[in-house]
Amino acid sequence: MDNADANGVPGTADNGETAETTEQGRKADKQLWSAGSNGRERRRRTVTYADAGVSIHAGEQAVELLKGKVHRTWRPEVVGDIGGFAGLFRLDVNKYRNPVLASSTDGVGTKLVIAQQMDIHDTVGIDLVAMVVDDLVACGAEPLFLLDYIACGEVVPERVAEIGAGIADGCRYAGCSLLGGETAEHPGVMRPDEYDISGTGVGVVEEDQILGRDRVEVGDVVIAMRSSGLHSNGYSLVRHVLLGAGRMRLDSVVEEFGRQRTLGEELLTPTKIYARDCLDLITECDVHALAHVTGGGIPGNLVRVLPDHVDAVVDRATWRPQPIFELVRTKGRIDDMEMESTFNMGIGMFAIVAAEDADRTLAFLAGRGIDSWQVGEVIEGTGNVQMVGSHTRG
Repeated sequence: MDNADANGVPGTADNGETAETTEQGRKADKQLWSAGSNGRERRRRTVTYADAGVSIHAGEQAVELLKGKVHRTWRPEVVGDIGGFAGLFRLDVNKYRNPVLASSTDGVGTKLVIAQQMDIHDTVGIDLVAMVVDDLVACGAEPLFLLDYIACGEVVPERVAEIGAGIADGCRYAGCSLLGGETAEHPGVMRPDEYDISGTGVGVVEEDQILGRDRVEVGDVVIAMRSSGLHSNGYSLVRHVLLGAGRMRLDSVVEEFGRQRTLGEELLTPTKIYARDCLDLITECDVHALAHVTGGGIPGNLVRVLPDHVDAVVDRATWRPQPIFELVRTKGRIDDMEMESTFNMGIGMFAIVAAEDADRTLAFLAGRGIDSWQVGEVIEGTGNVQMVGSHTRG
């Protein structure tokens, strides 16, 4: 929370002073806090931090509302309690041979605007955790803990608690501790109902088990894991084409979504968290690389795990993106290249595995309830992603 400095009042009596001089000192102290003229005191109201729009009490109340949720995320390694200047986490160094710490930081972007317009705040925290922990697991790291930051125009304890509850839920899904955070009130900079959130996560991986391009080989198979929807990328374009030029309403029921689902509900669908499933997959199958599909879409993220001597071939004909992608494409008259470089197009995570482990990988993911399929393969090339085939539409 954005706090004021505490200023002490000078003028404390030493042990050798008399009662009279001490009383004079007290009067002098009072003079420092009041305005007077010719010995006559005038009434004056001092300016407070609350007058500037910052309520320390509201921030403390929000923390109290969140304590239970935060405690439920804590792993055994957490040391101490809420309220210190830093979160403490005891790393069990005996558990690892050559541990490497991994870190990631991210936000949720303009998806927050949709949450604010709908006054629904308990899902964007899940998005935040997903964006951070699934980047960590992409290198094979187990997420250990996360720190959050919430900046808002006005601290409304219940709203901050809703946001924080979503973050706590996301941490529980990912198996990491919500170790600490900061809530900052920015009156005059942000509107009272406006806020932004970000998070930083830390994970750990054995040095000889780090996943990435060094492990990817010709003949590997590319496995796709379905996304829950748009996840948390491309929302500036989505808002522009649907809510701006398209003049759609967030409370409009869209037939293609099914179950009387509104546009706003679809746009606030939480990002899928893959961390725990991917960590378990690594222990069961020969996984060479994982690619988290965020900003930059499929080609922009899959290319990050390819060495220079191979290409990844991705066949669009193997899956059909969710209806929200087709709605955005048609309303905005957006070409395929722009769509694929902006959105995940229905795939939230890729696993590149040894060919002999492809079937085992698919069976394992199916057992965890993750919709997955073989989307392509790794061939000789120059470090590029080849998008081939066409999606089924209609």
